[in-house]
Amino acid sequence: MSAKPPRYRIGLAANRAHQDADDSALVRLLRDGRSAINHLQPQLVIVGRTLDAVERHGLLSGYPHIERFPYGREGGLMKLVSRIVEDDPTRNLDAVIYLMDPVDPSSNFPEALALKRQCVIHSKPYLSTLAGAREWFELEAVATGAAPDPSLDDVFNLENESIALIAHDAMKDRMVELAEKHFALLDRFAMRCATGTTGGLLNQLAQKIKGKDAGRSWVRPFLSGPLGGDAQIAELILNRECRRVLFLEDPHVARQHEADIQLLERAARTVTDYASCSSDVKNVERWLSQMALRSKRA
Repeated sequence: MSAKPPRYRIGLAANRAHQDADDSALVRLLRDGRSAINHLQPQLVIVGRTLDAVERHGLLSGYPHIERFPYGREGGLMKLVSRIVEDDPTRNLDAVIYLMDPVDPSSNFPEALALKRQCVIHSKPYLSTLAGAREWFELEAVATGAAPDPSLDDVFNLENESIALIAHDAMKDRMVELAEKHFALLDRFAMRCATGTTGGLLNQLAQKIKGKDAGRSWVRPFLSGPLGGDAQIAELILNRECRRVLFLEDPHVARQHEADIQLLERAARTVTDYASCSSDVKNVERWLSQMALRSKRA
């Protein structure tokens, strides 16, 4: 028997560049992901101007689970931050989709930065690209009994895909644990890359599992983050050579190379229809498990 989909509460906002055009990221997400949305039936908590755009484009027609939040200038995004940390299940948010334009000044407003940080702290999905949001809807739908969307099969053909595996110092052991637990899935990728010490640890793991010679170059190593490794991976993303980034962040420590981390995230948002970035252990592990499940059902 298929699991009954949970009634997620999802915050939704989009920068102006992702709202207005008929082929904007917002339009593509809600149009192409409508089948998954209908299956999951989430409560969509949508910030003012974003909901105006939804209505103007005729999206979500007849969909009953929509709550309007104030416009951004009236605190709509700030209220999303508050709802991430809310205890009341009738008010809190389970995930946030914020389709960000990296050149929009509002993407660096305090509430935008706080929204991502609180999602990481509270282990809630923070989806800032079209590709990431589309994939999240697909995986959640499949996990609760929906058939895989065949239009996405190429994206899930991991033998043709690349993935970046990055972890802050306090999270490196967790990255190795996740890689060991989900090694079979990660081994299917055509290329894996990592920064600094994380890459070395993952290659040691691969040698233990696959043998010294076969595992030596399992991960393509780049420089450490502070020395520019994040920028090297960002170039791969911009060249559409690395679609997915698993970046286990420690949100509780000051980071001297914060600019490099933001550069990596901005690269993913620049190619919003292609790349995605996940940032906390709980959701990275859920993603890995759901990817394996979809592979079995496709």
